[in-house]
Amino acid sequence: MTNSSMSISTDKIKELRDQTGAGIMDCRNALLKADGDTRKAMDILKEQSLVRVGKKSRREASQGLIETYVHTGGRIGAMVELNCETDFVARTAEFQQLAHDLAMQIAAQEPVCISEEQVPEDTEVDPEIACLMLQPFIRDPSRTIRDLITETAARVGENVRVSRFARFELGQEESRLAELKAN
Repeated sequence: MTNSSMSISTDKIKELRDQTGAGIMDCRNALLKADGDTRKAMDILKEQSLVRVGKKSRREASQGLIETYVHTGGRIGAMVELNCETDFVARTAEFQQLAHDLAMQIAAQEPVCISEEQVPEDTEVDPEIACLMLQPFIRDPSRTIRDLITETAARVGENVRVSRFARFELGQEESRLAELKAN
């Protein structure tokens, strides 16, 4: 039950806003619903952002950027196409950081597809290993890549999606999917 007479400090609202990127009123209302509990308020905001992101996921995302990452020593590299709805969002530091993090994730974790729907039915590949969206984020394993993209989409207010990626490793010609099928 919401306690609308409860006083929520501006510091607490600011702290929640800094952690989530949500609007001031959204943070205040979530804190009121959660009786001032920041952790519960974050869960409330996460649920709300998932609903908003779900509605936006049907919108066209034809803008964005292509980001590359080459690991130290130049033996491994990755390229990812990350799309959004407007070039304005594509130029933001947050979107560019997401693209860089994704390219680094691809270089480090060797996914073979974007989502579980793309795994061929005739393989016994663990989707959590093979699918980029299901992999734990290398910088924060408590979040998946899907979580990372969803959170960014909620903050920027646009549909954000990975369209394609490629990973290169010096001297390796066989695809990772073929290797996973063989094992």
